[in-house]
Formats: sequence, C-alpha cells, structure tokens
Amino acid sequence: MTPFELAEPKSLKEAVGLLDADDPTIRPIAGGTALMLMMKAGVFRPSKLVSLGGIKELRSIAIANGELKVGATTPLAVLEHSDEVRNHAPVITRTLRTLSNIRVRNVATVGGALAHADPHMDLPPVLIALGARVVVQGKKGERTIPIADLFAGYYETVLAKDELIASLIVPAQNGRRAAYLKCTTRAVHDWPALGVAVSLATEGNGIKDVSIVVSAATETPRRLAGAEKAAQGASDEAGWRRAGEAAAEEAELITDAQGSAAYKKQLVRVHVARALRAALGAE
Repeated sequence: MTPFELAEPKSLKEAVGLLDADDPTIRPIAGGTALMLMMKAGVFRPSKLVSLGGIKELRSIAIANGELKVGATTPLAVLEHSDEVRNHAPVITRTLRTLSNIRVRNVATVGGALAHADPHMDLPPVLIALGARVVVQGKKGERTIPIADLFAGYYETVLAKDELIASLIVPAQNGRRAAYLKCTTRAVHDWPALGVAVSLATEGNGIKDVSIVVSAATETPRRLAGAEKAAQGASDEAGWRRAGEAAAEEAELITDAQGSAAYKKQLVRVHVARALRAALGAE
C-alpha cells in the first residue's frame, strides 16, 4: 500500500469537515473490511482516511417513536445479537446469520456496508423491503434517503464525497411478515448469485400488500413492481409461482462470476415464489 494520512475525528461534525467533495482520494473508513482489500490490491490509493471508529454517537441501537434507529458504525455482529433488532424486524437477525462470516461481521459496520454499494450484499434488499431509510450528514446539512433510492449503479451510491451515513432507520412493521432467501454457488455465507427479500401484509389467507426486492443478480437491488402486482391476493402455490414468473420476466439480470443471466432468470422464478411462501409461514 502507498502511504496515507489517517485522521481520527471525535465527532460527526468534525468528520464531515475533513472530507472534500472535490477530492476522491479522501475517504471515510469504518470497519474497513472492503476498503482495506481494495487498498492492498492497489485498486484504491487514498491520500487521507478519515476514521469513524472514535465517534461514539454513531454506534448505537435504539427504538424511538416505534422506529428502529441504528448508528452507522454499529458492527453487524452487534446488530445480529440485538434484542431490539430481533423484536422489531426478525428478518434482519435471520439474514445476518449467513452474511459473510463472524470475523467479518465483528468488524464490518452498517453504514459501511450500505455505502460500499456492493450489489451482492444481503442487507440492502432486506432493508428496502422493510421500507428503511438512512440519515445522511454533509457539509450542506442533513438529508434522509430511502434505501431504495440510495444506490445509483454498480458499486455506486447517490452520496456526495463529503457526505456520511449517520444512521439507519427501520420503520414500524405493524405485523408485516418478511423473508430473505439467497442462492449461493458455494458455501451458504458466500456471495449470492441471487438474493430475494419480501415483506408483506395479509388479508385472510391472501397477500394484501407486498414488497419484492431482488439483488446480486442485478446491478443494484431492485423492487419489482410487476411481480408485486402479480402477487396481490395470492394465497397458494399457483399464486406464488405466478409472481415468480412475473419477476423473472421483469428483472434486468447480469452475468458475472456467480452465474449467467439465463441461469439467474431461473433462480428468480423459483426463489421469489419460495420467499413469498417463507414470509407467509414466518412468525
């Protein structure tokens, strides 16, 4: 690695002040699980890293006004074992159990995982399905971004170079059921070829309202409006398969090391139906 300066601010305001919208070689660092690999490989050569590890206000989990609020530098392992998280949105707890491995989860942070914008990450599709948003702090002030609008492209977000994710907010779920399924080509904790997250409300035995999000097989996590429409009222295997067929036709899929677009189309067809079934069976 090439030499770089390390800044260690003690407040969010101080950290933002050290960033530069016109200098992409100045980068914030939290857990560093992805950034350090990029630096070792020579893909990224920073002039300055702004460490967020000493900012206590960014590491917290709380319930306020019925919403779950998580500080951006909270490690994923802390999220995984939090009673507040499990009670508010158990699908997050279930998802984290197979997200990478415990060594990574002990270090990687919530905000870093979102800002990295790797389309293969497990949390973004789940959080989109749950209607979550992030609070972002920059030199121009604070703004709130729905996670569905956070990702601009492959490894790209809408964040400016002088903005930081300060917190994640997951709204009250009000009895909605959710599930996340992924298909990996190797071990269960490996990068998925496809991730599918669903969140739904029911009326009688049928689906009243649903969010269906696919990831890994697409450049960014995507909600599938056509599949959601097809799933309305579904209460049996035929209805779930109908939604899976609609999802397979709607999703814009990519070919990468995890599989071809044609292979992933079949995965979408099968796993959307399975995810709906799993959510309806979830407690």
